[in-house]
Amino acid sequence: MAKLEFTSNASPTIGVELELGIVHGETFQLEGGCSRVIERLPVEVANEVKHELMQCCVEVISGVCHTVGDARGDLSAKLRQVEQAADAEGLKLWWGATHPFGLWEEQHVTDTPRYHNLMQLLQELARRMITFGLHVHVGVDTGDKAVMICDRIMQHLPTLLALSASSPYWQTRDTGLHSHRSKLMEGLPTAGLPTLMRNWSEYVWLVNHMVETGFINTIREIWWDVRPHHNFGTVEVRVCDMPGNLDHVCGLTALIQCLVKKLSDEIDEGTYQFDCHPMMVRQNKWRAARYGMSAKLVHARDYRVEPVTQIACDLVDRLRNVAQDLGCEDDLLYVKEITRGDGWADRQRAVMESTGSPAAVVEQLSSLARLSDFHLDARR
Repeated sequence: MAKLEFTSNASPTIGVELELGIVHGETFQLEGGCSRVIERLPVEVANEVKHELMQCCVEVISGVCHTVGDARGDLSAKLRQVEQAADAEGLKLWWGATHPFGLWEEQHVTDTPRYHNLMQLLQELARRMITFGLHVHVGVDTGDKAVMICDRIMQHLPTLLALSASSPYWQTRDTGLHSHRSKLMEGLPTAGLPTLMRNWSEYVWLVNHMVETGFINTIREIWWDVRPHHNFGTVEVRVCDMPGNLDHVCGLTALIQCLVKKLSDEIDEGTYQFDCHPMMVRQNKWRAARYGMSAKLVHARDYRVEPVTQIACDLVDRLRNVAQDLGCEDDLLYVKEITRGDGWADRQRAVMESTGSPAAVVEQLSSLARLSDFHLDARR
């Protein structure tokens, strides 16, 4: 079996990945313009702006950052250049986890061997993956700890999903959900909530087993809601829909960084492994996907049912000291502001109700998310 070496990180560094839709600047329909956008970027930026499975998606990646503020500065600089490149091609960026009226049948696969292999393996499950998410990496020092944190953070994943839910529409229809993306992802054989693992050795065995038996081609085909990343030496949280602007991204990034640091410290200090029943997490994830920030989640320890907005605010209060140490207190506190406003799915529906136009949903919310036209700290 292959040996996977975990790259140790001495501090909880951050890496943020934004999957953004590419739309036509006048019709606001999805358009496969990723290559055209990247070709217009300076080389140093183009190296951290990537193709995704479908040509209507562009991934903007931060460098390795020590603070959320550093990540904000890194991403905002890159996003401005991506926006300018898109403008030059008559395109715009869509900040939402699904497109309100785009059809997956009309989208084109990025022409690389890896993506063609994925299409061959997953067939229609891959073809319908016209989804856009937020991925946050946080550095940890050992593989064993990364696996333990993945297990212990699972009970918080529904809260993160509820705060970010932004995919009410699919194939021109209102799905009735707040996060349809999360349900689409669960259709993949190696996505959704991860299996329970006790240590790095069990994770390595599982990955090797799936590769050697032909279930997956590479480790890159594991798309769990949270997973260890051995090359980067991180815990990667992948459950979030793409929020509607960079301020919300930074708030959620702060919450995730603080959670990982808190769990890491608890492991170092010695703590009992609390077993949160997997069905409890699955139930809460469904509630988050169905109701977004109106969801009521079940507490894993005492089974009380409480609004997710209150759960999130309580979590912020418990993590505030950690945030002070990490220099991200303002961004963590912004999570409370998120809970006081409408969720992104609700905002999309409000525009649809007032205009009757799916294109207006994309036009208005894409405009509000632009960094080139608005002051970044407006906290929309």
